[in-house]
Amino acid sequence: MVRLGDICIQITDGSHNPPTGVGESKYLMLSSKNIDDDCITLNDPRYLSKDAFDTENKRTNIEANDLLMTIVGTIGRVAIVPNRLTNICVQRSVAVLKPKSDIVYNRFLMYYLQNMRPHLEQESRGVAQKGIYLKQIGNLAISLPPLDEQRKIAAVLDKVSDLIAKRRQQLDKLDELVKARFVEMFGDPVVNPYRFPMVKLGSVLTVEPQNGLYKPQSDYVVDGSGIPILRIDGFYNGKVTDFQKLKRLLCSDEEIQKFLLHENDIVINRVNSIEYLGKCGLIQGLLEETVYESNMMRLHIDESKFNVYYIVYLLCSQFIYNQILGKAKKSVNQASINQKDVQGLMVYIPALTLQNQFAALVEQTEKTKATVSRSLEKLETLKKALMQKYFG
Repeated sequence: MVRLGDICIQITDGSHNPPTGVGESKYLMLSSKNIDDDCITLNDPRYLSKDAFDTENKRTNIEANDLLMTIVGTIGRVAIVPNRLTNICVQRSVAVLKPKSDIVYNRFLMYYLQNMRPHLEQESRGVAQKGIYLKQIGNLAISLPPLDEQRKIAAVLDKVSDLIAKRRQQLDKLDELVKARFVEMFGDPVVNPYRFPMVKLGSVLTVEPQNGLYKPQSDYVVDGSGIPILRIDGFYNGKVTDFQKLKRLLCSDEEIQKFLLHENDIVINRVNSIEYLGKCGLIQGLLEETVYESNMMRLHIDESKFNVYYIVYLLCSQFIYNQILGKAKKSVNQASINQKDVQGLMVYIPALTLQNQFAALVEQTEKTKATVSRSLEKLETLKKALMQKYFG
């Protein structure tokens, strides 16, 4: 075992007092939000003047093949600086590691440090925002095989990582396909170029919006008893993520009957931070009796007028979100909408045959996504097993 500090030329962090930014320039200051595993993004950087950059660059002198690791907030994401990326510096939330290339391969070290994330999180300190210190990083114990073996290990992990990335790209492309097909069939909802008739959502419901169940934390159980409850973190992009992973709680028969979810119900987030307000999900594939929590409301659309796949896709659109923003009641750190707000949302009604055609595409795409997702899950499991094998 060797100390990480002994196999690096330098370990430092970014600016503790970031300079004032400028409108736009070629000199960028990045933070932890720009660092993901094996990926550096340039989204929303702080642009610096050349003088400010030169001052900051003296501290870190970031070069191609250096490692950037997040050390404040979300800890342990690690990426390698590519050759194309120049003129960057970082804030305090990112550490810069310059490995000694004659004894350690940077991609091997990247994977090794990614595998240490649980340990780094455990060792982090702080109250409002946890972090790890440079001394802690330098003292990390690294098992270092010969350089040739490091390269072989990294090559295996690179191959699996590349397959994982391709599967994720497939999922993204399938989502883009559905999005493009929706616009092709129905036009941009904001414009409504085909002049479909518009109605208030409340006029086409068979079950009006109803707020969900509030229960104290003491009623939640972990022994498998009780029944599942859908919470606002349990659905995304129009569907429930995984019914098997829902938390469970104790409910009376009266509560179950009042707050029971049914197939093809739609749930809408009524209280959340503004960016997630109005998030909705279609209830399909219930495994057992399931209720829903108080931060959302449940409704049921008239299925003689709407295909549920179509209306949920519409409810997830920017067109609906713009309406929700106009109705939102804002307070500190969150916003809310009520049942009347939801009933007042304007939706348009294409011919049901057209909606059904779109739904058929969605169903087929979901089947393809399920196959890709299973492959992705197997690859991610394989990668974890390999990381455990190589790094312990």
